[in-house]
Amino acid sequence: MSHTSSPLVDPAWLAARLGQTDLLIFDATYYLPNEGRDAVAVFTDQHIPGAHFFDVDDFADPAETSLPHMVPSPAAARELLRELGLNRRSQVVVYDQKGTFSAPRAWFLLKLFGHDRVSVLDGGLPAWRAAQHPTATGSPTAQPHGDFEPRYRPRLLRGFGDLLDNIAGGNELVLDARPPARFNATAPEPRPGVRGGHIPGSRNLPFGELLDPQSAFKPPGELRRILAQSGVDGSRAVITSCGSGISAAVLTLAMVVAGLPMGAIYDGSWSEWGSRSDAPIET
Repeated sequence: MSHTSSPLVDPAWLAARLGQTDLLIFDATYYLPNEGRDAVAVFTDQHIPGAHFFDVDDFADPAETSLPHMVPSPAAARELLRELGLNRRSQVVVYDQKGTFSAPRAWFLLKLFGHDRVSVLDGGLPAWRAAQHPTATGSPTAQPHGDFEPRYRPRLLRGFGDLLDNIAGGNELVLDARPPARFNATAPEPRPGVRGGHIPGSRNLPFGELLDPQSAFKPPGELRRILAQSGVDGSRAVITSCGSGISAAVLTLAMVVAGLPMGAIYDGSWSEWGSRSDAPIET
C-alpha cells in the first residue's frame, strides 16, 4: 500500500483503498456533554466500512480524574493503540461524524506517540456520504492486536507550568479555539466551577473560522491568510488551547495543512486554567 503522511485525505482517496491490509480507519467522534448524542450508537448505526471506534475519553490518563481526557502515558497509549490494531506500518485515517471536530484530536495523539502515517478524512462522515460512498452498520469484528511501539514526542505537549512561564516570557503564541463569547467571558463556561475569560496574552481563533460550510478545511492559502491574521506566520512557536484539548487540535492540524510548523497543545486547556485559583485570567 502506498503510504501517505499527508495531513488530509479526501473521500475518493479513501474509497479507492478500502479493504487494503495496512489501512486502519478510526471514527474518533466526540460529542460534548451538553449535546446529548451517543457517538457509539451513531457509529453502530452508520460508519465507513471497516472502521473502528476510537474513544477520545478512553484514550486518556485515568489518574487525571478532575480533567477531561488528558493524554495517557506512553505505556498506556501503547496498550490502547495495540488493542485498536495499530501496527508500525499501518496507514491510519481518522474521521468524525460531525465533519471536523474531534478527528484532529486522534490525529494529534497518534503524532504525539510517534505514528506519522496518519491522516484526517477532510469533511468526515458528511463528506463521505455526500460523495455517495457506502456505509456499514453494526459492531466491527475485533482487530488482532498490533505491534505498535510508541516514540513519545513531549515537545508537542504543554502543561500548566509551561503556560504560566510563557505569560512572563512570551516566547510562544497561545491560540484559543473557543468561541469569542467564552474567550471574552460574556458567555458562561459549559463546565461547572470554571471561570470565564482567557489566558493573558493569548489570541482568539475560533476553530470554525478554518472550516468551510461543509465542515471541511478551507484551502491551504486561505488557512495561511487566516492564521497570519492571528499572528501565526512560522516565526514564533504556537501553543493551541480550547475547552478541553479537542478543538485545539483543529487549529494544530490547520497549521500543518497550511504548511506551517505543527506547534504544541496545552492539554489541560481551559478546563484546567479556568478552574485553578492561581491562574491569572483576562476578560
